[in-house]
Amino acid sequence: MDINENIESPFELKVSFNKLLQHYETLAENSDEFTAAKAKRILKTASVFPELRDGFSDASILKKREKEISTILQDSFSPVLTKNEIKTASIPFHNLIFNASERFKSIIKTAGKDFELEIKNMPKDDTYIIACTIILNFCYGYNLNFKRPFYYEIPDENGITHFYKILYNADFTEIVPNKNAPKITQKDYDELLDNFENIALWKEKFPPNSYTFKGFVISNIFDVTDDQSISNVKSSLISDDKRKDENFMAGFHEIFRSLFGINDLKVGFSIYNKEEGVFERVYGTGMKSYLLRNYEKEKCTDALCSWSYDRLLKEKKYFSVSDVDGMFEKTKGCAPHITSLHKQGIKSAIFAPIANDDGLMGILEIVSNKAQMLNSINANKLVDVMPYIISAVERSKNDEENLIEAIIQKECTSIHPSVHWRFAREAKDFIKAEMNGEQAVFKKIAFDNIYPLYGQIDIKGSSEARNQATKEDLTLQLNAVKNIFKNASKIETLPIYEQYVYQINDYLEGLSKHFQVDSEQQISEFFNQELNAVLKHLYTIDELKEQIDAYFNSIDDKVNVLYHHRKDYDDTIALINKEMASLLDKKQEEAQAMYPHYFERFKTDGVEHNMYIGESITKEESFNPIYLYNLRLWQLQVMCEMENTYYQMQSEFSVALDVASMVLVFNQPLSISFRMDEKQFDVDGTYNARYEIVKKRVDKAYIKGTKERVTQKGKISIVYSQKQDEREYLRYIKFLQSKNYLDTDVEIVELQDLQAVTGLKAIRVSVLYHKNEEDKSFYTYNDLMKEIKA
Repeated sequence: MDINENIESPFELKVSFNKLLQHYETLAENSDEFTAAKAKRILKTASVFPELRDGFSDASILKKREKEISTILQDSFSPVLTKNEIKTASIPFHNLIFNASERFKSIIKTAGKDFELEIKNMPKDDTYIIACTIILNFCYGYNLNFKRPFYYEIPDENGITHFYKILYNADFTEIVPNKNAPKITQKDYDELLDNFENIALWKEKFPPNSYTFKGFVISNIFDVTDDQSISNVKSSLISDDKRKDENFMAGFHEIFRSLFGINDLKVGFSIYNKEEGVFERVYGTGMKSYLLRNYEKEKCTDALCSWSYDRLLKEKKYFSVSDVDGMFEKTKGCAPHITSLHKQGIKSAIFAPIANDDGLMGILEIVSNKAQMLNSINANKLVDVMPYIISAVERSKNDEENLIEAIIQKECTSIHPSVHWRFAREAKDFIKAEMNGEQAVFKKIAFDNIYPLYGQIDIKGSSEARNQATKEDLTLQLNAVKNIFKNASKIETLPIYEQYVYQINDYLEGLSKHFQVDSEQQISEFFNQELNAVLKHLYTIDELKEQIDAYFNSIDDKVNVLYHHRKDYDDTIALINKEMASLLDKKQEEAQAMYPHYFERFKTDGVEHNMYIGESITKEESFNPIYLYNLRLWQLQVMCEMENTYYQMQSEFSVALDVASMVLVFNQPLSISFRMDEKQFDVDGTYNARYEIVKKRVDKAYIKGTKERVTQKGKISIVYSQKQDEREYLRYIKFLQSKNYLDTDVEIVELQDLQAVTGLKAIRVSVLYHKNEEDKSFYTYNDLMKEIKA
């Protein structure tokens, strides 16, 4: 078999010992008789077989001349060191090894029959290109530093991976251009310098088999498992992508198994929460804590004994438990961490503090199912890896803090991503001023010449519904207490009980005839200041205990009143707001992808939203009115979808409520600025304030000359003041009618004047509904109600 078969290389490979034999020719003239005699004997052995000097590619010759090759290489492979050195003679970038030390042979044998030796960090294309760089140095005199470490990964008898670094000795090689080798010019060299990954270009300059490689290389191999394990720990922890991978912890176990030479070793983590004085689980795929077991968190003093607590938290030093079972017997189950390990079947362990100058951040937990495998001696291996683990935990804590800040910003402030760049720019200027010793002032954040859009889906009759729920709760509570006092009068004939019954009846009559805003407060004070104390007195009467217990069991602990119908109402409002806001947020992602704009929403009795669009927000000269028109159409369509979603889920609500939707159109661009005191954007200027006035009052406006509100259930109301807005939205309505979002009953109405605002009009049109997501029929509001109730 020819050694050049099935490989692609710029080299035509030939095994040759010519360069080594030339070295022996020099030694043959040495004044030392022993050295000279040995050299002559080797030269004589080689002279009988000229192919050993001339070179050969037939692999069978290696077997035929095995004895002679061994003689030629005897100085390179000393019999004295053969069981200690890991060494091979081979052809570069080829898995052909024709001489090896006993130590190397033993390592390969232990690895198993199925093991195939290969350089792990040598991509196929790189092999070809590195061979070309050798030619550039060897044949053309260029000084290219192509050296990089190469490794073998070889398992031992326990399946633990060992890492071996390969150092090549290429002193005994020759490289000669063949007839088909293109001459490499300076221009070629300059081009290749910037094209390492362009394999086609390298093959053009160095065609396959265009140079003859004569000789062999000696590989000096060193076990660098500890160094490589430390390096792997570092690279694993540095890469965010690796840490998020579901196989990360499995790989991390393997790294530590190689470092410690223990095949069943496992790694766990727990985080130290200083504020609460607890250890907490680390959340992530495959992450475990052997200290906490199945607990989410545990007090440090409950998880550790006093000695281990002081060792980890105060001294910040690691400790080992080499015999868990023995220690469990010794401590008689009084050491919490020993008990935890014992229950999990762990036999030896190391706990190491992850700490920096600021204090403890967490615990690294290394465990084994075999006693004495982990101990105070091999625990010292952690000294080299702990700095990387500490750095990774520091980075994770910073990432978590940044994530928390991002969530707070998203959920609790009005700094929308579309305008974040302006805040970031001002913050940088603020920092720069402070660094330069200047007075740092956070400048006003304002955006000019932007167009506003406003919409709301409002719960109709919410005040009436809550008042009704309050009346029903108070009536139930008053009647319950009235019955107690009636029964008390039968047991003790005291006029005061009759007086309380009379007062309760008075409150009940007031609730049924003229419920007022302060009725709820008056009745609550009556209970808290008078009745509750009397009821506690009556509890001493055995005949009343059961009735009084039933009464107090009906009282809500948080609000201290009977809270049944009001809870149904409050839960319904909360659920409506949650679902509507969630749908709007999801739809907003699509709108932002169309064109970036500012967006904020508020939960009240329903959901309101503001949007602002314009060039000053996007920071780019890309704004066109088409994006405004698109956003207006999107808004109208989403309002229809929200109406549909609401009525499809209405049956889930404890209280039957209706909604009405409204869109406010403002034709003129305006300016907004961020108000630091209220942490939200507001309009600038007197003229622009008109927009805010309309926003706050328009949903309560009446149609001119009537007592009919402009917003109605089952309809969308579009409020505007300019004729061009009317024409624009009638086009949108016509389009949405074609999509079966809206009905054909379009009406245009005038609104009664609001304070300081006149000339408002509204387009009203009915929404078309589906009974559910699968239903393809279209219903008006009234039809839908009939279908739902049918």
